[in-house]
Amino acid sequence: MTTPSLFRHRNFSLLFGADTISQVGTQVSNLALPLVAVLALHASAFETGLLAAAQTAAFLLVGLPAGVWVDRMPRRRILVSADLVRAVLLASVPLAWWFGALSLPQLYIVALGSGLATVFFDVAYQSYLPSLVGRDRLMDGNAKLEIVRNSAQIAGPAVGGGLIQLLTAPIAVVLDAVSFLGSALMLGRIDATEQAPDRSERRGLLKEIGEGLRYVASHRILRLIAASTALANFANGMMAAVEMIFLTRVIGLSPGAIGVLFSVVSVGGLTGAALVGPMSRRVGSARIIWLSIMVTTPFTALVPLTEPGWRISLFAIGAFVQSIGVVLYNVGQVTFRQSVTPERMLGRMNATMRFLVWGTLPLGGLAGGLLGEQFGARATLWVVVGITVLAVVPPVLSPLRTMRDLPPAPDPDGPGTEDQAAGEAAAEVPLIGEAAAGIPVTERPVPADDPASGPAPDPAPDGDPGPARDDTGPRPGPAGDS
Repeated sequence: MTTPSLFRHRNFSLLFGADTISQVGTQVSNLALPLVAVLALHASAFETGLLAAAQTAAFLLVGLPAGVWVDRMPRRRILVSADLVRAVLLASVPLAWWFGALSLPQLYIVALGSGLATVFFDVAYQSYLPSLVGRDRLMDGNAKLEIVRNSAQIAGPAVGGGLIQLLTAPIAVVLDAVSFLGSALMLGRIDATEQAPDRSERRGLLKEIGEGLRYVASHRILRLIAASTALANFANGMMAAVEMIFLTRVIGLSPGAIGVLFSVVSVGGLTGAALVGPMSRRVGSARIIWLSIMVTTPFTALVPLTEPGWRISLFAIGAFVQSIGVVLYNVGQVTFRQSVTPERMLGRMNATMRFLVWGTLPLGGLAGGLLGEQFGARATLWVVVGITVLAVVPPVLSPLRTMRDLPPAPDPDGPGTEDQAAGEAAAEVPLIGEAAAGIPVTERPVPADDPASGPAPDPAPDGDPGPARDDTGPRPGPAGDS
C-alpha cells in the first residue's frame, strides 16, 4: 500500500512551511551580517573573525545544558520562543542603523543572542521531528526539509545580494527578522500532543549532562563522527572569518556578484539532496557517510586558487562539488545518530554532538581572523584546505568501513548501544554491488512518495540537523550539526 504524502500531514505541513519561510530569510542575513561589518563598519579580518565566533559561541556556552532542558520541556514551545527571540534581535540591526547608532559591539551581541536561540531551536528541532511524524516517516520528512534548505541556499543568496546592493545590508536584515516571526506563527499552529516528560526521572542538570556525554563517548562510531565533523567545522569557522574579505577585497566582487556565486554553489547542496536516495541504495547508507567526503573533499583546493576573471569559476566548482559531499555526509551521519539513540536520550545526544562539533566553529573563527590578519585571506584558505582533508580520516578509519547499510531503529526505550547497532548492521550487510533490500536509513530521508526513490523504507529512525539553520552557506568539509 502506498504511504500517503507527508504534505497531507497537517502538522508536518506547518513545520515545512515554517522552515521554508525562515530558511530563505536566513540566507539573506548570512550575507548581510558579515557584509554590514565589512562594508558599513569597515571591520578588519580579526573583527570579522570575532563576529563569526560570536555567531557560534553559544554552542560552547549552553550546548550541553540545552540538551537536558530540551528533554525536560515541551519542544514546540522551545521552537516558537527561539524564533521570536531571533526576530527581535535581528530587527534591532536596521533600527540602530536608521538612528546612526549601529556598531560592531551590537553586531556581536545580536550574533551571540541569535546563536543562543539557535542552539535551543536546533536541538529541539532534531528531537521533535521523530515524535511529530513517527520514526517510520523520518526519511521522507528529512528529505523534504533538506530540499527546502538547499533550495533556500540557491535563491536566498542571489536575492540577498541584490537586496543588499539595492537597499544596503542593514535593511536587508529586516527580511530575516520577518521570516523568523512568520516561522513562529506557523509553528504555533501545530497541535500535536507531546508526551510530558516525567519530572520524577530528573536527576540534576550535571548528572543528566554527564549521561549525554557518556552515551556519545562510549560509542566508537559516534566518537569518530564527532571528531571528523569538529575538525571540518573548525575549518568552516576559519573560512567564515576571511571569505567575505577574500571575495570583496582580494577578488573584487560586489555583494550582488557574491550572492549569485553562492547561489550557483548552493545548487551542489540541492544536487546532493537529490542523490541521497540513489547513492545510498547503490553504495550503501553506511558507506555513503565516509565515501562522500573522501571523493569530494579534494575539490576544496580549488577555492584558494580563485583569481579575478574566469578563475572565479574555480571557487564555484570547488565549493559546488564539496557541498554535494557535505549534504550526503550530513544526511548519513545524522540519521545514524538518530537510528542508534533511544527517544529519551535524543535531546542530550543531539546537544552533546552539537557541543562537540559546533563548539569548534567559534574557535575556528578566532583562528581564521588571527591568521587572516597576519598572513592574508588566501593563505588562511590554504590552511582551511589542509584541515578539511584531515577531517576525512576518522570516518574512513571507523567501523563504518565494514558496514554497507545503517542499523534498524532500536527499542524507543532501550539502551541503543553500540554493540546492538553495529551487530545488527554487520549481520545483514551485503557487499558493494549487491542490491539493498529497500531504502537505507539516511539522515534526511528520501521521500517515500517520490517515484525516483523506490519502495518505502522499513521503519527507521533519524535525526542537526533537522534542517539546521546552522548551515551558513557553502563551506568546505562535512559541516553541520551533525
